[in-house]
Amino acid sequence: MEKLERAVLEILTEDCRATAEQVAVMLGEAEEKITQIIRGLEKRGVIVKYAAISNLDEEEDECVEALIEVKVTPQSGSGFDGIAEEIALHPEVKTLYLMSGAYDFLVIVEAKSVKSVSRFISECISTYDCVLSTATHFILKKYKIEGAVTRAREKDRRLSVQA
Repeated sequence: MEKLERAVLEILTEDCRATAEQVAVMLGEAEEKITQIIRGLEKRGVIVKYAAISNLDEEEDECVEALIEVKVTPQSGSGFDGIAEEIALHPEVKTLYLMSGAYDFLVIVEAKSVKSVSRFISECISTYDCVLSTATHFILKKYKIEGAVTRAREKDRRLSVQA
């Protein structure tokens, strides 16, 4: 990846709302050149999606997010890819990673309740023959999402008492 492409990607990663014109001004380049770079990054699959980071902890309509670690037996012929493709098809699955360590996959799911997550694990994930075990962790509070702090730290409102 070229230096200019990397710079464009950095800006768009920080703020996906930045226009080609704004990126061009920031980098001192022509808008058309930046537009071509962005289209090229999209076409090559480097830019997969433009997204807003939401902090749903502050909203009334609550949802539950869970991290599910999944240990599997790799499948003959497809290894981890085949089972990953099947798991990824479920609408509850927001993110899926192959990882090193005690578990093979990290599956991040979003559902309406703890019971819904439990049902997803018991009726979907655990039904695959290659799944050996799972470990589920529920997200209780988010302090930082994708590099963005979710809430500014409140100043200590206690009075300072000195002797």
